[in-house]
Formats: sequence, structure tokens, C-alpha cells
Amino acid sequence: LVESLRESFTQNQSSFVVDYKGLTVNQMQVLRSQLRESGGALKIAKARLMKRAVDGVEGAQDLTPYLKDQIGLVFAKNDSPGVAKALATFAKDNDALTLVVGLMESRLLEASDVKRIAMLPSREVLLAQVCGALKAPSVKFVNTLNVLILRLLWTLKEVADKKQQG
Repeated sequence: LVESLRESFTQNQSSFVVDYKGLTVNQMQVLRSQLRESGGALKIAKARLMKRAVDGVEGAQDLTPYLKDQIGLVFAKNDSPGVAKALATFAKDNDALTLVVGLMESRLLEASDVKRIAMLPSREVLLAQVCGALKAPSVKFVNTLNVLILRLLWTLKEVADKKQQG
């Protein structure tokens, strides 16, 4: 179990410590399924074993003071904001779940930082916004050229109309 946890710390982009004291079995199942949908996984073990798992893992050692009482570890392989959003949403609906601390790319994050990350748009939305920003100048340039061509055509049409009349 310790080796499995240690491997999870090294292979995942981020991890979050949550206090789940007071959650029912059904609530835990709902939480696990929501985390799976967003690319996360919840692992439960004794705090003593978690402390052994973080020992020697760069950055994860900072979690040691928070590994006490009835806590769980949530790991996010790729989409950290998505997993943070799933946790924050579930915590908002269920008072028994509390975000304790997070670890993203070997940096310790307070619960407020995790909630701020949860408010970020998903990766796909951010990529779409970047693509839109990159595409905007060329679209404006093409539209400007179209307007110039249309003005030229209107002018030529007016000249042709005047020659037919006169």
C-alpha cells in the first residue's frame, strides 16, 4: 500500500488532502465516481502509512503535517483543475468533506488556492480561448480585405450605372 501511494505521488500531476469525516458510504461512492469522471482517484489509508509513503518523495514531504485524523488523498493525473472543481463542488454540497491542502507540481497549495484553481475553466475551454485569440487577428484582416473589395465593387457598379444612364 505504501509503495502504491508513493507511486501515485510520483506519477500524478497533483494531489489533494481531504477530510472525509462524517461522509456516508453512499456519499463516498458518489465522490469516487465524480472524481473518476474528472480524471481523479480517491485513496484511503491510515495516516501513518501515508506519512511513510510521502517520506522521500520530493514535494510530497510537505504534506506530512496534514496527514492526521481521518483523511484521504485525491490524485489527479492530467486535469488538476477538473479534479479540484469536482472536489470543491462536492464539498459545497456535502459539509462533511473538507479540502485540507493540495500539492501541484511539488508546490503546496492552501485550501483557498485549491478553490481558486477549481474556478478555472477546463483545459478544453482554455485551449479554445487560446485558439480564438490566435485566430482573431487573421479573421479581422480577412474581414477588412472583404470590405475593401466590396467597396471597390460598389464603386464600379455605380460607375457602370452612370455610364448606362448617360
